[in-house]
Amino acid sequence: MNTLLGIGSRIRHDEFGDGVIINLKAGGYTITFVQHGVKIIKFDTSLTVVEALEPDSDLVSLFDVEQSLTRILQRWADQTELVPLGDKWKGGKLILKPGRTDLSHKEMPIDAFFHKIVMVRDRLRVLEQRVNASTLDDEEKINIQQYITRIYGSLTSFNVLFKHAHQQFVGEKSTVDA
Repeated sequence: MNTLLGIGSRIRHDEFGDGVIINLKAGGYTITFVQHGVKIIKFDTSLTVVEALEPDSDLVSLFDVEQSLTRILQRWADQTELVPLGDKWKGGKLILKPGRTDLSHKEMPIDAFFHKIVMVRDRLRVLEQRVNASTLDDEEKINIQQYITRIYGSLTSFNVLFKHAHQQFVGEKSTVDA
């Protein structure tokens, strides 16, 4: 590898696995590896470039590095953000009552149900990111993205459970770019 990579570039190292360049030092890259944490790797080390970004000609702020690192780690990790349940639902139960009287109803704590809804949302986001980063052609990406958007739209019924509106599901209008 002869070209210099910029902060935010995604790489793969034979020993440490997947990582993101978070800084350039005089002797090499500072890389955060998903499984091994932060390491300094010499510039001449063999790395597989997953996504190359051009090096900045000026200094990058700590805020920029944190933003890049957060985006990259969310892309690589299967972590979920802390999403609070709406206050009025805390301690509540979801009761499923069958239409037949000879069958018993099922109860589930709302917070457990809500956790599963949030997990579905987060896995849809990961799927969406993986489709967008894939080698599929643009038409195939758009077709798959339309299905994902419709799934988000189908899940908007659960928005009543979210404490914060910015964490809710959004349907069709999310496909329009500003």
